[in-house]
Amino acid sequence: MDLGIDGKRAIVCGGSSGLGRAIARALSLEGVHVTLVARDEARLADAAGAIRTAGGPDVQTLSVDLAEPAQRDTLVGRLTDVDILINNAGGPPVGDYLDFTRDQWLTALQTNMLSAIELMNAALPGMRERRFGRIVNVTSHAVKAPIAPLSLSNGARAGLTGYVSGVAKDVAQDNVTINNLMPGQFETDRLKSNHAYFAEARGVTFEEIQVVAKNEIPAARFGDPEEFGAYAAFLCSVHAGFVTGQNLMVDGGQYPGLI
Repeated sequence: MDLGIDGKRAIVCGGSSGLGRAIARALSLEGVHVTLVARDEARLADAAGAIRTAGGPDVQTLSVDLAEPAQRDTLVGRLTDVDILINNAGGPPVGDYLDFTRDQWLTALQTNMLSAIELMNAALPGMRERRFGRIVNVTSHAVKAPIAPLSLSNGARAGLTGYVSGVAKDVAQDNVTINNLMPGQFETDRLKSNHAYFAEARGVTFEEIQVVAKNEIPAARFGDPEEFGAYAAFLCSVHAGFVTGQNLMVDGGQYPGLI
């Protein structure tokens, strides 16, 4: 399927690794001019090189720490003419909810909620004027099925979810969509670090945790980041203009609820 976004311009936050890198690759292979945003310049260069090798058009990089206001301003200035924005920030620390400090909460809110809101607000006027825009926020399946050790993530991402619900309705008439993708357990460094925490907390091995985790997924496996990238790319396509304000699970069937 031709997604109809050849020549569009995209900013992909957290684009140097994991799900962000997979989304950037999928968009680039559709002819989108992608700028990867992350903190680590070496990992950015590696990701950009791999995407170019795969056959995408020129890929740019921007080293920015979204938790730092001065650095974030550098990115905000580039959002006036962007067609596609992928908000994707690494999750905050995992731990005992009683141990999290006020500063940790403020950092989580800044990184996983407020920075995304600021970037969306910077991109939306231009998108509305051009009558095309696609925003995808990568959140977490824990928004719908929270677990205590991920309390920082649960709270910050739930706040972002609430904000998107209202704003998406306001901009839909201008062919601008905003959706939240909620990944389940994908083969990423973040998943490995979470499983390492759970293994230590429960006094079992990392391998045992991974077996238990896979058994909780009806698909009986962890997700491939490229699957996630392809799904996100479709949401950015001309064919997805009637999908907005949604919280979409991509979890191999793990979520047990009806809605």
